[in-house]
Amino acid sequence: MKLYSKPLLICFIFLAFNTLLSAQKDFTKADSLKGGLSKERTWWDLKYYHLETKVNPEKKFISGSNTVQYKVLEPYQVMQIDLQKPMQIDSIVQNEKQLDFNTSFNAHFIQLKEQQITGAINELTIYYSGNPREAKNAPWDGGFTWAKDDNGQHFIATANQGIGASVWWPCKEHPADEPDSMLISVNVPKPLIDVSNGRLRNVEEHENSRTYHWFVSNPINNYGVNLNIGDYVNFTETYKGEKGILDCSYWVLSYNLEKAKKQFQEVPRMLKAFEYWFGPYPFYEDSYKLVEAPYLGMEHQSSVTYGNEFKNGYRGRDLSQTGWGLKFDFIIIHESGHEWFANNITNSDVADMWIHEGFTHYSENLFLDYHYDSLAANAYVQGVRSSIQNDRPIIGEYGLSYEGSGDMYYKGANMLHLIRQLFDNDEKWRQTLRGLNEEFYHQTVTTKEVENYISKAYGQPLNKVFDQYLRTTQIPTLTYRILGNQLLYKWENTVDGFNMPIRVFINGEAEWLKPNSKTFKALPNLPENADILVDPNFYVADFNLTE
Repeated sequence: MKLYSKPLLICFIFLAFNTLLSAQKDFTKADSLKGGLSKERTWWDLKYYHLETKVNPEKKFISGSNTVQYKVLEPYQVMQIDLQKPMQIDSIVQNEKQLDFNTSFNAHFIQLKEQQITGAINELTIYYSGNPREAKNAPWDGGFTWAKDDNGQHFIATANQGIGASVWWPCKEHPADEPDSMLISVNVPKPLIDVSNGRLRNVEEHENSRTYHWFVSNPINNYGVNLNIGDYVNFTETYKGEKGILDCSYWVLSYNLEKAKKQFQEVPRMLKAFEYWFGPYPFYEDSYKLVEAPYLGMEHQSSVTYGNEFKNGYRGRDLSQTGWGLKFDFIIIHESGHEWFANNITNSDVADMWIHEGFTHYSENLFLDYHYDSLAANAYVQGVRSSIQNDRPIIGEYGLSYEGSGDMYYKGANMLHLIRQLFDNDEKWRQTLRGLNEEFYHQTVTTKEVENYISKAYGQPLNKVFDQYLRTTQIPTLTYRILGNQLLYKWENTVDGFNMPIRVFINGEAEWLKPNSKTFKALPNLPENADILVDPNFYVADFNLTE
């Protein structure tokens, strides 16, 4: 698999280095306030939210409150809560006392009056209002989407993965801490319906509006919290899964009901494949929901949003250009895959977002593997390589709420596919993926924790493999030449100490090589006129010095 010739390789490295330099962001205090774990965040452990929101579609205005319950880990009197402009905090109350706060960028520092005692469970309520930022191109450019459906009814949704949940509600805007549970109460004008996360507890009837109360009984990350408001109809089914009966609930616009009933047959197929590979669906208590939205879709926990036009592929396109990408509905498979990687296992810093996106893009590959075969899966993951940019590392900057390269999707998936080859034992690999979801069930994790778990399951350190693919833009190059009846080979364009084994085919027969990055090794007794093929399941380049 020749990705490029040696002269082009040198040019590529130069261009990648310059691209990386030009892509560096100038960080500000606002970035460290959003992405850092300051004292104002670490002294308290978030336990519970009750988020109340009243939505006025005509004015594109929201107002409400968020009650924050927390445990005191160590005494401190200042708490950081985040809310982005133009939203504003109207007041903050604890035990019927108004609290003062000061603001720096989008961080608000609350001066607590009552002594905070270690181990105590306290709460306060933040009242807020404003016209939240409108999403220009959801879900990538986040905020509120205020749309109208084909019947002229309001069609409203939130999506805020990158920009953060504080774009519309006050919260502890850091992924390292999640509430153990949450109540979401949304007031909307009649006849609109709100669909949010978890299970619907009850609906309060008012003269001209209704309040929908949705309860989430599991930990939930901030950006996974959502509102979906529209002229919805609902249909349901149950799925007999690994943990028993899973309630599946589908909410779509009234005129799309029949299309949805046909297209959403993909959901049981998704659940069957992912429970096989990753273990039980992580939120049986909160159900699984698929909710039509006025944008492409996103991984809101137990409330996955869908806007893929009821088509297979990515709005009818195959991202892999192999034909296999049209065998499934991209949004149903990808966004639901996030229930395991993003919502069950959540990065503790945005810099490690590849844990969400790399594993979930890889889930598309495993879906094909389960329902078709490994050849289909191999073709798909190899096909998406054309979208890899190698512009900057996949891991971003820690403590600054700064993601790495968008390569976290396609390159991240290819790295995981490569590691599967190294395991050379599909059942062992499957148990590793299931083990991740069991070991880190409903937890936030770091890249290092994921690396260490996979390395332990493999039986040898894989740190150099992770360093190569997550922390550099270099593609490892297997350089080799035939000298007499010997095959000489080594790694180039790698991190120091890179010694990843690789499978090659010699006249069609598989052979494992163990190159290093320092000196050429030799494979003796090479057949005359041997044909050498590097296994294309490895995302590497190769360069034949013999030619």
